[in-house]
Amino acid sequence: RLALGLEAGEASAVVLDLRALLAHAPPVQLSGLASHLSHELRNPLSSVKMAVQTLARNAGLSERDQRRLTIANREVRTLERMLWLLSEYARDSTPNMEPHAVRSLVDEALALINPELTERRVEVRVEEAADVPRVRMDTNRLRPVLAQVLLNVAMGQAQGGHVAVNIRPGAPGRVTLELGDPAGHTTEQERATLFDPFGSSLARGAGLSLAALHRVLIHQGGEVSAEVGPETAPDAQPEAGGGAGTVFTLTFAV
Repeated sequence: RLALGLEAGEASAVVLDLRALLAHAPPVQLSGLASHLSHELRNPLSSVKMAVQTLARNAGLSERDQRRLTIANREVRTLERMLWLLSEYARDSTPNMEPHAVRSLVDEALALINPELTERRVEVRVEEAADVPRVRMDTNRLRPVLAQVLLNVAMGQAQGGHVAVNIRPGAPGRVTLELGDPAGHTTEQERATLFDPFGSSLARGAGLSLAALHRVLIHQGGEVSAEVGPETAPDAQPEAGGGAGTVFTLTFAV
C-alpha cells in the first residue's frame, strides 16, 4: 500500500507491506487495529449506505441511474463484509459451540449473499450425503465468513454458471464440506500461503476471507485445506461450474 502525506511541508511517500505488517503483529495488536478501522470506517460507510438507499427510492431516476445505485449499494455491502472479516480475523474470544447441521449453515450463508447471486445468475448446488451428523460450531461466527468465501467463488463463475458444494461424513467424528472453485487456479507454492492474511493470489477479496475462515475453523476444532481440482483434458474447455481449479475442503468436528 502506498501512503502519501506531508512531512515538514514537503510531500512524502511511504510503501507499506501489509503482509509483513500482519505477519509480525501479535493478536492484541491485530485486534486493536481491527477495532480502530471498524470505528473509523463504519460511520462514514453507514452514511453512504443511507444516502444510496434514499436516492434509490426516487421513482424519477432513469434506468441507468438506478443501475448505478444498485452497483453502489452492492459495493457498500462488500465493504461492510470486508470490515467484518478483518474484525473476525483478529477476534480471540471463546466460541459459543452448539450442535448444528452443516447443510443449515450453508443455507443460512447463502441467504446473506442471495442478492449478489441473483444479480450474477449463479446457482449454488448443494448435495448432502445420507446420515450426516450435526456438528459443534459457533454459527454466528462461521456463517458470514462462509458466506464471503461462497461469494468469492461464485463471482468467479460466468453468468448462468453454478458452484458445487458437497457435504458428507469424513473421518470418524468429522464432517466435510467440499467447495469447488473452477476459476481458482493456484500453484503448489501459492497454496502454501493461501490461508495467510492477504497471502492469496486469488481475486475477489479471497485474501482476507480465506484467512478468516481458516482462523475461525481452527478455533472451533475444525480445519480447511485446498487441493488441485479434477484434471481436464489440455484442449478441453470446462463448462461453467464444471470441474474445479481448486477444491476447498472444510472439516467440522462432531
